[in-house]
Amino acid sequence: MSDLFEMAARSQDDDEETYGGELGADKRDAIQATGSITVSSGRHCIHCMSVIGQIEGHQVLPAQNKSTKYEHVMPQLVAVEQTDEIEGLIVLLNTVGGDVEAGLALAELLAGMSKPTVSLVLGGGHSIGVPLAVSAKRSFIVPSATMTIHPVRTSGLVLGVPQTLDYFERMQDRITGFVSRNSRMKPERFLELSRNTGELVTDIGTVLDGQQAVDEGLIDQLGSLSDAISSLYAMIEG
Repeated sequence: MSDLFEMAARSQDDDEETYGGELGADKRDAIQATGSITVSSGRHCIHCMSVIGQIEGHQVLPAQNKSTKYEHVMPQLVAVEQTDEIEGLIVLLNTVGGDVEAGLALAELLAGMSKPTVSLVLGGGHSIGVPLAVSAKRSFIVPSATMTIHPVRTSGLVLGVPQTLDYFERMQDRITGFVSRNSRMKPERFLELSRNTGELVTDIGTVLDGQQAVDEGLIDQLGSLSDAISSLYAMIEG
């Protein structure tokens, strides 16, 4: 047990050094709330970030919803990019999707980072989680995970005018373009999968399991956590 206490103390000291100065209770609470941590005790100092549940955008979700608040993640990405001690970023995804603009904002930030980045889809990377998964420089998915590709949809008041349909089409083009630029999937294939009417009972779209996501060129590689970290280390050392 004494060894465990020593390891915990060393980990705390490393965290305090990484974040610059003493790490107070408020900062520890923030790390727990956002589901991220910087690990400096390994071969390289990497930051681990999780995107889980529903991606919360401009509307606050009910308290019982498991969510990722984009206003918490955005400054974290800036901090990772600007902190010299952090050498790479791994993003763990298990999300049902959520706010389109918030998800795209996070995906664009991830894609624009200069540091090595790796994503790992666990459980699910659905809807707007797809652009997030492909935004890393190298993407992984476990065999049991799934990814749902479907068209843009909305809730609330919708005006039945041509401008509404044009807005949805332009929003879909933004998502399709981003995914095709950051993966090996052609935009035509992405649209074909999103408009599939023969798979989902009450919706249109396609559900891909881990191997199918790799075969379609959406995700780079089938793998586990150790594979993702090994790939991140290779990018850092390369």
